[in-house]
Amino acid sequence: MFLTALQQQNPALIACAVQLLNDGVVLPDTYVIDVDQFKQNAKLIKQQADVFNIRLYAMTKQFGRNPVLAKMLTQELGYDGIVCVDFKEARYFQQQGITVSHVGHLVQPPSQFIKALVETIKPEVVTLYSLEKAQELSVAASKVNYNQSVLVKFFQEGDSLYPNQEAGFPLSTLPQVLKSISELPNLTVVGITHFPCFLYDNVTRITQPTVNLLTAVSAIKQAEALGYTMSHCNFPSSTSFETIPIIHEYGGTHGEPGHALTGTIPSNQNGSQPEKIAMLYLTEISHQFADRSYCYGGGYYNRSQVEAALVFEPQSSQKRLLPFHPNAGNNIDYYFQLEGLAVVGSPVVMAFRTQLFVTRSDVALVEGISTSQPRLLGLFDTQGKQIQR
Repeated sequence: MFLTALQQQNPALIACAVQLLNDGVVLPDTYVIDVDQFKQNAKLIKQQADVFNIRLYAMTKQFGRNPVLAKMLTQELGYDGIVCVDFKEARYFQQQGITVSHVGHLVQPPSQFIKALVETIKPEVVTLYSLEKAQELSVAASKVNYNQSVLVKFFQEGDSLYPNQEAGFPLSTLPQVLKSISELPNLTVVGITHFPCFLYDNVTRITQPTVNLLTAVSAIKQAEALGYTMSHCNFPSSTSFETIPIIHEYGGTHGEPGHALTGTIPSNQNGSQPEKIAMLYLTEISHQFADRSYCYGGGYYNRSQVEAALVFEPQSSQKRLLPFHPNAGNNIDYYFQLEGLAVVGSPVVMAFRTQLFVTRSDVALVEGISTSQPRLLGLFDTQGKQIQR
């Protein structure tokens, strides 16, 4: 999906990754991240956010919950914390001394985790979409005399909800829901959120607001009409240099960049965005079968939209572009299949839509690529834990 942009924006990352594999520094099934370019992307997004007075929580699941990059974002570049996709990420980052600012948006905190959430993690906001979870949070916060700020997620008919992520209160119930939550001890409703609020349009080739964003704006207006102060209007998905002005236009206060930090946003598939590709997938040809080449897997994501791979055959200065053969939906990704025959042992480079935290890949952080002096900063698994080699 992003090979064109990768070759156009960051060819040095390709050369570095292939050399790392050939030298035995990394193994197949490794995501290689250009730390210098990642940092430049993060700075660019933060500068744009500052112009429009938008606060940023970084979404790290896409690049493997990496603590080095998370600390860079929060302790060096001025991001307001991390939005944790689930309780395991929140637990890990708290242990690493990294600011956890938003919990509960995609995955609600489990009942037996809420005590730790309010006692030790203390996120700036927790998103709620059930009264039962609000009650649990209230009880736990009351026991430690802690006041927890919360966001509430509403939806209405016609909204776009991803399969298996359906959640929220019906917008028609907003007055009763806000009243019920506000009456619970030690909880304060401070804002509204929804997801996804932006999606890339393949026809117009721009990232556009969704109907979900309009639902969130309607919820904010209704809440304010009832006397609630909505100081936190969080409009996540596809937060980038391109969408931050639109967040501001619709009255948003917060965004949550993830893929934009590595340049792997749909609008950048042709290399047209200011964020540049900072991550690729590196593997190796394992064997051939029939008319296809098989390369080591482990990093496949079924919404990756991967289309092709670059193959670097030994004893050849030429790279070959081989089409990707889609994996069957019921398949374990032992291998990626490529159309055509390639030499066993050849390095393979891909660039596609990722969710590293659901893979079993390695993650290599490399700095100095931009100065032609690459250095492996560390090797991690996709849950952010360092690997000793």
